[in-house]
Amino acid sequence: MKEILVTDISLRDGIQSLLATRVRTEDMLDIIEVLDKCGFWSLEVWGGATFDVCLRFLKEDPWERLRKFKDTAKNTKLEMLLRGQNVVGYRHYADDVVEEFVKRAYDNGIEVFRIFDALNDTRNMRKSIEVAKKVGGIVKGVLSYAISPVHTVEYYVKVAGELVDMGIDIISIKDQAGLLSPKVAYDLVSALRNAYPDYPVHLHTQTTADLAEMAQLKGIEAGATMIDTAFYSLSCQTSHPPGETMIYVLREFGYEVNVDTSLYKKAGDMFKEVRQKYKRYDVLPPYPDVGVLLHQIPGGMITNFINQLREQNLEDKLEQVLEEVARVREDLGYPPLVTPTSQIVGTQAFMNVLHGERYKVVTKETKDYVKGLYGKPPTPVKEEVLRKILGEEEPIYETRPADLLEPELEKIRDEAKEAGARSEEDILSYVLFPVVAKEFFEWREKAEKGEVPPVPIEDTFSETCPEKAPIEFNVTVHGEQYHVQIAGRGEETANGRTFFIRLDGRLEEVVLQPIREIEVSESGYEFSEGAPVMPKRPKPRDVGDIASPISGKVVNVNVSIGQEVKEGDVLLVVEAMKMENEIHSPVDGVVEEIFVQVGESVNPDEVLIRVKPKRK
Repeated sequence: MKEILVTDISLRDGIQSLLATRVRTEDMLDIIEVLDKCGFWSLEVWGGATFDVCLRFLKEDPWERLRKFKDTAKNTKLEMLLRGQNVVGYRHYADDVVEEFVKRAYDNGIEVFRIFDALNDTRNMRKSIEVAKKVGGIVKGVLSYAISPVHTVEYYVKVAGELVDMGIDIISIKDQAGLLSPKVAYDLVSALRNAYPDYPVHLHTQTTADLAEMAQLKGIEAGATMIDTAFYSLSCQTSHPPGETMIYVLREFGYEVNVDTSLYKKAGDMFKEVRQKYKRYDVLPPYPDVGVLLHQIPGGMITNFINQLREQNLEDKLEQVLEEVARVREDLGYPPLVTPTSQIVGTQAFMNVLHGERYKVVTKETKDYVKGLYGKPPTPVKEEVLRKILGEEEPIYETRPADLLEPELEKIRDEAKEAGARSEEDILSYVLFPVVAKEFFEWREKAEKGEVPPVPIEDTFSETCPEKAPIEFNVTVHGEQYHVQIAGRGEETANGRTFFIRLDGRLEEVVLQPIREIEVSESGYEFSEGAPVMPKRPKPRDVGDIASPISGKVVNVNVSIGQEVKEGDVLLVVEAMKMENEIHSPVDGVVEEIFVQVGESVNPDEVLIRVKPKRK
């Protein structure tokens, strides 16, 4: 009998696909203890979005999470998803950052590195593969699957050959959007096994369109010997096939699968209660998304689109955005839609629809992509699009992108320590996410002093709550009435407190920045006397009133009061949808006022910087 090896991905890709990655470490430790006894080849529990979310939302140290997982899972290899030169972030980092991150990940508990590049540009995977092998790790070299005229079976066999030459141990097919059909799975695995008979083939395919179970069966029939599954209570929708079902079917066909399915089901049973705890994030419809076969957008991105469009009062434009995603992807050379290219293409499509003109406003990441700073697209960027984005003067780079980057770690070490970093792992967190890590370090300091709760508050309002402030009400804006229910509240941050609301039945996460507050007691509440509440920032009126085209968070302010600027100069950078948007000066002039600081949230109807135009 042929043995099929199984990796459980519930506590990484499962929670990322279905619960916005928001599950806290303490709610997974008992479950990972059970999974560790099941007999899996590995457990994927780290990497992907977990690193960012731990710092940004959960106020947890991702390195500490990994160490706790390692202490709990004593029998099974731990695996992570690594974005090659992007590490676990959204841009390319210098080789010294990649090298140190891989070493620290291995030292803290990762044995298996599943390494991919969004463009399948293997130059962006070389350094992480090299270091992972050097420290003793097992490397899955990933083929990021997509559908386009370029992404043929022959194309993927060629990419796999480049990865084999780099020293990988396993060829891994990554179908992040659930696009892999049974026929293509069979054809692709057959071709890979024929070309590289000494290398195991691993299948990672998601259930977004309900193709994954069929694709796995046909892939195994063609020679794949490794698959990813989730326990039943975190399977299906945009997640992965239920492992208990797949193992049952494979055994019927005569395959050997050495996984204890009774223990596997026990882990799934335990998570049912955990999933209920995080139901505020559990918002996907209970049926397959067959539209993904056309738009190819991974699960979760559509939710981002809806939220961003709602903020701009453009929710009715969703279908236009989805159609624009397909056009932008074709314009940019058919990149697979996986982090970070999914964010690059998705955000640019959103910008095109928002502004009513294609590429009128271009994100920094789109410019960098077109310049070649993310690597070589599968096929060249359309010439007319390239020139509209870059003009005639901007250079285009053919070299490996990381060769253009200077070492980063030593330069930023002192800055990271000043921001609150205490260890080498903290310094890496700061290099990857400076603003987010600094906020976490500040929160950690306050939590240790007892000034803020030690963990995010998960309790929801209930009938026993003594507060008498309204928790359900109707609000009318411009003649439109909305039904609002306060569902719960989260952690307090430097930018305000997170609240969870139902807006006409749809669960939303909002951040409130109090301007004036009241005391609330069992007898009710009273407004204190005081000056009228004024908006934090003025509304834009003149040509020199600089606003952001999109809601987001300020990550850089490049100018100071009194500084002369020219038309086109970058004044500040706003992060939105995980992408950085450069805000340019529309005029020559002098910076007169600055209304924002790094880390603050901003909206499109606010003046961020005021420039006094020069007289002509």
